[in-house]
Amino acid sequence: MPKKIHIALYSPGIVGLGHLRRNLIISQVLADSTLQSVNLMITEAREASVFVNSMPPGMDCVTLPGLSKSADGICKPRYLDLPLKEVISLRARTIRAALKEFKPDLFIVDNLPRGAYRELDPTLKHLKSVGNTRCILGLRDVLDEPWSVYRDWLRWKNEEAIHDNYDAIWVYGDPAIYNMIDEYRFPPVIASKIQFCGYLDQRKRTTLSGHDGTDPFESLSLPAGRLILCLLGGGQDGNVLAEAFSQAQLPPDCCGVIVTGPFMSEQMRQRLVDRAALNPRLRVIKFIIEPTKLVARADRVIGMGGYNTVCEVLSFEKRALIIPRVRPRREQIIRAERLRDLGLIDMLPIDELSPQLLSEWMARDLPPLKVEGRINLNGLDRLCVLAEEALAAARPAAAAL
Repeated sequence: MPKKIHIALYSPGIVGLGHLRRNLIISQVLADSTLQSVNLMITEAREASVFVNSMPPGMDCVTLPGLSKSADGICKPRYLDLPLKEVISLRARTIRAALKEFKPDLFIVDNLPRGAYRELDPTLKHLKSVGNTRCILGLRDVLDEPWSVYRDWLRWKNEEAIHDNYDAIWVYGDPAIYNMIDEYRFPPVIASKIQFCGYLDQRKRTTLSGHDGTDPFESLSLPAGRLILCLLGGGQDGNVLAEAFSQAQLPPDCCGVIVTGPFMSEQMRQRLVDRAALNPRLRVIKFIIEPTKLVARADRVIGMGGYNTVCEVLSFEKRALIIPRVRPRREQIIRAERLRDLGLIDMLPIDELSPQLLSEWMARDLPPLKVEGRINLNGLDRLCVLAEEALAAARPAAAAL
């Protein structure tokens, strides 16, 4: 029997669960394609274990000790009481050992060309020396404002890493919305490797293998009416929006659900639960494996501006009010402003957020959202084609290191 294709994915998750969920659907789609690959995902979210029923046959994951990032951009171990340097060293050795044994044909690295604090350097060096792995850098549509990207890429020597180790860069976005080649003025060595895929259609989550037929809405026991959903991503920095939504006036025919995310503080979450106990039309959920089922059911969505949340509301053509994060990166507000200017979402700056403004938006009479033809949502189909092309291309023999 011929050896199956091995695909490895590196999914850092320092803030929230967006990277994990994005790489999970990419893995699902590749495994479900004609590639029929065996996939190994390197992640750092404990929550990865609860996605086991969403993982395709032949997929597993390695979970690293977690990191967290404060609003000022400083990283520290999320759980381990150890110096950051020791945790990074542990993570780096774990990644290298896993991929040395797994021997990937394709290695898809999300967001960070060298990994968190250069932890991928030993692995990239090993894969290059062996010469059997095609390495791909996967980037979301927007990284940050241009000067910040320039500063960070210079600091971490990302251009050199991409030149030396990566065969292509897949951008999960539409250049008609945000063309990072122009925005970041990438040099030819970077620009020539970029392939825009389109945004990732989240409707595929409801059809891929591993999902049961349960409806999370039914378990909430809400009274009849339209659903307004409040999404906070991982919840680490969602307190302000959660507070405002929990105090807003829901329209008479509506119910509200807040999905706090697993990283919200227990104190804050309990305050929301206590407030919801006084409102028969409000519920609070800490974590849900497949929020797209609620998004599909919702009449409207209020949320932060993370990549996955935006893809969800566009995929399901939901009217959405986005309150984007502005720290430690401005990625969310840049994305939200572009989509607002196209009339695809409504946006409210976080420093203007109030229960009253949320109440007014929820009460507004809004026409249905029509997305077709206005934005490229074919990213997942395109990824399958790009993966096949990457695997079919013979990589030049690696130079001895």
